[in-house]
Amino acid sequence: MAKRLLVVDDDPGLLLAVSETLRAEGYEVKTARRGAEALTQIAGTMPDLIISDIRMPGMDGYQLVKNLRSNPRTRLVPIIFLTAKDEISDRITGFRTGVDAYITKPFEPDELTAIVQAILNRIERTHSDLAQMFGKKEDEPRQFIRDEELTDAEWRVAEEVAKGLSNKEIAAELNLSLRTIEGHISRILDKKSLNNRVELALQIAERK
Repeated sequence: MAKRLLVVDDDPGLLLAVSETLRAEGYEVKTARRGAEALTQIAGTMPDLIISDIRMPGMDGYQLVKNLRSNPRTRLVPIIFLTAKDEISDRITGFRTGVDAYITKPFEPDELTAIVQAILNRIERTHSDLAQMFGKKEDEPRQFIRDEELTDAEWRVAEEVAKGLSNKEIAAELNLSLRTIEGHISRILDKKSLNNRVELALQIAERK
């Protein structure tokens, strides 16, 4: 079955160019012109990956990603920013918000399709590896081997990430502020040279 992609951009020309590029690679592509429209589509059909602009009227790309990352149903869906905002500060904000990749306009079709395929392949490997590690024994408590590179606080946060909890859920579970949890995750990813929460969950799961 073809992977389902959602492209969100208020520029109809760019939307068409990106969509045609991806459809030529065999993907099923849906489009949205606004963040709110994207959320409506996602409520009906979950995409395998989302590509979004940042500058859009109403809900911008940052707000869209924050909304998706705060929802347990959509918190792990991979997201790519495709945007004209190319300052380092823009990239940092994007990654801290929770995107998996950042591409600047004008985009190279080959680069876009390569990044999309790489992310989808990694997600498939992650799901496959986790299925092999845990099988169907989801009710069994997960105990992980301590990673000495992390502080005690960071390790507790990493364990909760590996269990699939969102940042808000982790904050409630550990009785810490959301900002503190975000800071711990940022430092963990930096220490472990990881790109996102999915890679962190897989690495922690390998230590079971």
